[in-house]
Amino acid sequence: MRFRSLGSGSKGNATLVESTGPGGPCRLLVDAGFTLRELALRLAAEGLGPEQLDAVFITHEHGDHIGCAIGLARRHRVPIWTSRGTWRAVCADPAEGEALQAEGLLHFARDGDCIELPGGLALRPYTVPHDAAEPLQLCVDDGRRRLGLLTDAGQSTPHLLAALAGCDALLLETNHDPALLAGSPYPASLKARIAGPWGHLANPVAADILRQCAHAGLRHVVAAHLSEQNNQPALAAEALAGALGCPSGDIVVADGPAGCPWLDLA
Repeated sequence: MRFRSLGSGSKGNATLVESTGPGGPCRLLVDAGFTLRELALRLAAEGLGPEQLDAVFITHEHGDHIGCAIGLARRHRVPIWTSRGTWRAVCADPAEGEALQAEGLLHFARDGDCIELPGGLALRPYTVPHDAAEPLQLCVDDGRRRLGLLTDAGQSTPHLLAALAGCDALLLETNHDPALLAGSPYPASLKARIAGPWGHLANPVAADILRQCAHAGLRHVVAAHLSEQNNQPALAAEALAGALGCPSGDIVVADGPAGCPWLDLA
C-alpha cells in the first residue's frame, strides 16, 4: 500500500491511497476538494484518470473537502462513501441521493464500520470533533499495513487516539501555530472558531496525538492541512519531530498546492 497527498489546505484537500492485490490495483481518494478539472489534472500527473478511482470517501461537507465528489460519481461512476449527515448537509434533494444509491454510487458510512472495497482496501471511519454535520476521519488498511488520516478536528479525544493506535503511517493535521494565530489579523470570532474544540488542530495538540500514537513500527508521518497565514512548514515539522525525538527532516510536510510525494508502506 502507498499513499500521497494531492493537495492539503484550505484551497483543497485530496489524498490518494493505492494497494495492489491479485486482482490489480485498488485506488481510493479521500476527499475531493477541487474542481473536477483540477482533480483530473492532478491525477493525470500520476498517469491516472478519474475513472480509475475505485471509490471516494468524503470526510465532511466543507467545500475544500467535498469539492467535485458528486461530479466524480455522475460523470465518472466513482462511488461515494460518506456519512448521512454529510450528505444531508450538501444535498437538499432526497431524490438525488436515492438515484445515486440505486446506481450503487452512494453509500453511507458510520463510526466503527469496516468497509471493504472490492480491490482489497478496508476503510475504518471514526468520528472527530469538528464544526460539520457528521464528520468522519479514516483509517485504511490492506491486510498488512494501516494508514491513519486525521484532518479537521478541534481537539484530541480518547476515541480518535484509539482509532489511530498501531498505524504504520499517519497523516495529521497541523493547522496552526498558536502564537501566529493569536497575532494574525483574523477577526476574534474566526480565531476562536479555529482554536476552539470544534475547529482545527494546533501544532502542539497534533504533536501530543503523535506522541501517544507513536510506536516502533511507525514508518511515515505527514504534517497536513497547514494554514498559509497561521503556520509555517518548519514549525509544523519541528512540533511533530519533537514528539518523536527525531530530526525535523524525518517529517514529511504536505504542501498546500502540491501535497506530498508517494510514501510506500510495503
